[in-house]
Amino acid sequence: MTLFTTAIGAGIAGILLGTCARCAADEQTENPLKLWYRQPAERWMESLPVGNGRLGAMVFGGVDRERIALSESTLWSGERSDQHENPKALEHLPEIRRAVFEGRYAEADRMSKKFLMGRQKNFGTNMPMGDLSLQFDHPDGEVRGYRRELDMDQAIAVVEYSVGDVRYKREVLASNVDDVLVLRLTCDKPGRLSFAASIEAGNKPWEAHTQGDDSLVITGHAYESRHSDGKCGVSFRGHISVRIDGGRLVSSDKGIVVQNADAATVLVSINTDYGGRDPLALCQSQVEAAAGKTYEQIREAHVADHQALFRRVELDLGTTDAARLPTDKRMELFQRGGDDPQLIATLFQFGRYLLIAGSRENSPLPMHLQGIWNDNLACRMGWTCDYHMDINTQQNYWSAEVGNLPECHEPLFRLIESLREPGRRTARKTYGCEGWVCHIFTNAWGFTSQGRDLTWGAFVTGGIWLASHMWDHYEFTGDRKFLAQRAYPVLKEAAEFFLDYMVEHPKHGWLVTGPSPSPENHFIAPDGSRCSETMGPTCDIVLVRDLFSHCVQAGRILGDDAAFRQNLEAALAKLPPFQIGKYGQLQEWLEDFEEAIPNHRHTCHLIALYPSEQITIRRTPDLAKAARVTLERRVNRPDWEDVEWSRANLINFYARLADGEAACESVRILIQKHTDENLLTFSAAGIAGAQENIFIVDGNSAGTAGIAEMLLQSHGGEIELLPALPKAWANGHVKGLRARGGYEIDIHWRDGKLAASTIQSDFDNLCRVRSRNPVQVEMDGNVIAVERPEPNVVEFLTKAGQSFRLVATDD
Repeated sequence: MTLFTTAIGAGIAGILLGTCARCAADEQTENPLKLWYRQPAERWMESLPVGNGRLGAMVFGGVDRERIALSESTLWSGERSDQHENPKALEHLPEIRRAVFEGRYAEADRMSKKFLMGRQKNFGTNMPMGDLSLQFDHPDGEVRGYRRELDMDQAIAVVEYSVGDVRYKREVLASNVDDVLVLRLTCDKPGRLSFAASIEAGNKPWEAHTQGDDSLVITGHAYESRHSDGKCGVSFRGHISVRIDGGRLVSSDKGIVVQNADAATVLVSINTDYGGRDPLALCQSQVEAAAGKTYEQIREAHVADHQALFRRVELDLGTTDAARLPTDKRMELFQRGGDDPQLIATLFQFGRYLLIAGSRENSPLPMHLQGIWNDNLACRMGWTCDYHMDINTQQNYWSAEVGNLPECHEPLFRLIESLREPGRRTARKTYGCEGWVCHIFTNAWGFTSQGRDLTWGAFVTGGIWLASHMWDHYEFTGDRKFLAQRAYPVLKEAAEFFLDYMVEHPKHGWLVTGPSPSPENHFIAPDGSRCSETMGPTCDIVLVRDLFSHCVQAGRILGDDAAFRQNLEAALAKLPPFQIGKYGQLQEWLEDFEEAIPNHRHTCHLIALYPSEQITIRRTPDLAKAARVTLERRVNRPDWEDVEWSRANLINFYARLADGEAACESVRILIQKHTDENLLTFSAAGIAGAQENIFIVDGNSAGTAGIAEMLLQSHGGEIELLPALPKAWANGHVKGLRARGGYEIDIHWRDGKLAASTIQSDFDNLCRVRSRNPVQVEMDGNVIAVERPEPNVVEFLTKAGQSFRLVATDD
C-alpha cells in the first residue's frame, strides 16, 4: 500500500505540478484557518492538537493505524509537602546579605547554595496518558486523495482518504461541553468500516480490561522516578466506549474490535483523583451522558462553544499563491525566504486556538510548559513539565487579554490564589516575613520554595510576576468585583511580604531584594569569579515597583487601606533607579558587572520594557535606548542562545520600541527556526540540556501576543494603533482585539497607513488614541469634537456600549 505524495519543487509552481484534481481544487479555495497536509504524521511534532482545557490529544492521521496521543492536565506525579524549605535559611540570611553588600559575591554564592536552596522532594511532573490506537482493516488498493487537517474555526481534526472503492473519513474533537474526546469514523460504502481499538499507557503502572463488548477501561498511577520517588502521584482512570452504526462489536484481550460497520463513534473519558475527585464516577457519568447524544449533537454543541471564543478576533495580513499549498510545503517555502503573510496570520490564530484548547474557565489547572499536551520528553528533562515563573508560564497567557480570551485566564488566577497558603509558610520559614512568596517555579502541589539550583532557585519575585496577570486582567476588563475580591487580596499580601523582606542598601539607602539572581544568568565579580546572587537585581526591582504601584492604584480605586498605601508610596520612593552601564546598556544588576554569559537567552531585566511599561520610547527615551543596546549586544552575537520563547520575546520588545521591521524579522525567524510543520514551537536541541527538539507552547502564545502588540498597544494611558506595522504588512485588517480600559478595537490599514478604526467602549471613559496618521472621530456617522494634545493624538469621551469610528484624513 503506497501513500500518494508529491515531490517538493523549486517553487510553488513546481510543488503544484502532479497534484490530483481534487487536491488542486482544494488549494484554489483553501481556508486560512486550516492546517492541512497530504500525508499522515510520522513524528509527534507533525501531529495535530485538539483539547478541551483538560483533555489533550495529538492526532497522527495514519491510514493503516491511527495514533491518538492522549494527555490530561492533572495527571501529575509527586505529592504535597511542607518540607521543601531549607531549615537553615532564616538563620543564615543576614550573613549572606552582608557578604553581598561587602562585595564577597563568591562567598555569598557558596552560602546561598548551602543554606537557601529548597528541597524538591517528590516535586513531580505532568505525564502523558498514553496512546489510543485504531488498527484498520482496509481493502487492498492504493491510497488516494489523502488529506489531514486541523480546522481551527471548528476545533476539529479531520482525516480523509480513499482505498480501493471506499472513501474513509474520521473527525476528532475534544468537547468542553461534554468533557470527552470524540472520534467519528465513517465510510461511503455500507459495512466497509473495520478496526481494532486498544490503548497503551507507557511505562507507568497501569492495566486495561474490556467491559462488555463496547468498552475498554484503563486504570493506573502517575508514578515516575525522575522527579519523585516512583511511589507517589495521582491515580487515573480512562473509559473508551465504542458505538457503531451497523456491523458488529466484539471484545478481545487487547481491546475492542469493530467489524463491517457503516460508521462508529468512539468516546474517550480520562480522569484522575487530583483534588479529591472520583475518577471512576466521572468517567462513567461523562461517557453515559455523551452516549445519550448523537454525534451531530455533540459536534454542534462543541463547535458553537468553541466559536463563541475563537471568532472574536479576525486577522488579515494579505495572501500570496503560497496560501494554496499544504501547510508543510508553505513552511518549506517560508524557511527558504518565501513571502506568505497569511501563514503569519495563521500562526497568530493558532496561538489563540491553543489557548482555547489548553485553558478554559473550568480547567482544573492552567497550561504548563507544554500547554495540556505532553510529548513524553519535557517530563523527562531536568526542568520538568511544570510551571516556570521566570517567563514561560507568563508567556502562556500574554495573549489572553489582548486576544479577547479573558475567560481563558481563569485557571491561572486560581493557581495563583492557591499559592498563597503554601507561600505564607515559605515566607515565614525561609525569611521570617509576613505575606506570601513563590520563587522560580511551581507544580500541581503548591510548591513555593526556592529551586534547587543557585542560578535561578532563589528568584524571589516569580510569584508576583505571575500575579501581575491579575492586575492586567483588571486593566483590560475594568472588573471592580474581580479587583476587590480576588486580585487585590493576592497583590496586597504579596506586597506585605516585600515590605517586610526588603532591606536598605548600606551604600545607597535604597530598598533592595536579595540575595536573588537575575535568572538564569551569571556575572563576573570584581575578583574574577563567576557568580549569580546579588542584592536588588533589576528584574526584582521592576516587579516590586509594579506590585507596589498596582496596590496603590487598587487601594485608591477601592477606597481602602490608606495607611498601607502610604507605606507603599514611601517604599516606592526608596527603590533603586534604573542604571545605564558602560556600554550604554540597561544594567541587569545594580553594579555594572561584566556578563559571564554574554550570549545568554534570558533578559529578565528587560521586563521593564515588556510586559511592564516602566520603560517606553516616549516617557523614558534614554532608558529605551539602553534597553535596545542590551538587546543588540545579545542578539547580534553569532552564538546567541536563540530559542522559541526568547525569539517570541523579541517580537514584543521590538514592538514596544516601535521597530516594526525588527519585530517582523523576529516573527519570520520564530517560524523559520523554532516552529515545526504543525506550527507548534519547540525548544531546540543543544540548549537547556535538551538532546532533541522538545515542544514548548510559550513560543506560540508569546508569538501571538507579539503580533498583536505590533498592531495595537494600550499602556501609559493611551491606545496606539499600528505602533510597529512593518512594510511587509502594508495592507490588512484586524478585528476584535482588546485594549486596556475596556475597549474592543478593529483596525483597517492601506499602504502602511491607518485607513479606519472602530473603538467600542465598555465604560464611560476618556479615550486617548495615537495613530500613524491624522484622523477624525465619528459617532453614528457624525464627526465629533476632540482634543488634539499632540500630532496624531486625539482625546474624546466615550460612553459605555458606544462605538466610535476613527477615519483617516488628509490633514
